[in-house]
Amino acid sequence: MGATEQRRLIGNADRSCAFCKVIDREVDSHIVFEDEVSLAFLDRRPLFPGHCLLVPKSHYETLVDLPTDLIPPLFSNAQLLALAVEKGLEAEGTFVAINNRVSQSVPHLHIHIVPRRRNDGLKGFFWPRRPYKDQDAILKTMSVLRSTIAQLQSTKNRS
Repeated sequence: MGATEQRRLIGNADRSCAFCKVIDREVDSHIVFEDEVSLAFLDRRPLFPGHCLLVPKSHYETLVDLPTDLIPPLFSNAQLLALAVEKGLEAEGTFVAINNRVSQSVPHLHIHIVPRRRNDGLKGFFWPRRPYKDQDAILKTMSVLRSTIAQLQSTKNRS
């Protein structure tokens, strides 16, 4: 049984999702990598030639939705693609990014792997930076995140 049939049987494809259609070969795409967990293809609107999108074959909208057992193989594949982009395209580095909901043009988890070169025109992130108001704001943010992480880990450990 192929990946498409497996996805349909266990119900983890979204028939309206553009990336599920790529995975199921319902739309043309330029696939550069595939294994049992994920598929990578060239972005149709690349920042630079070689800009790839790596998607899990099962439909998960965001990184938060991704089951923890899929994190290692998915990110191993992201690492492989980053290396391939650097070596194969003679890039000096890569930009690897995930958007969750905001700026996520397709609601299917995808990792951008973008070749980078010095003086390529990209400046830091693609949006303006907003510094913290003061040291207290930094400490408050740090405290909130640490507390939330501890709470999430505690909840996970009780499960």
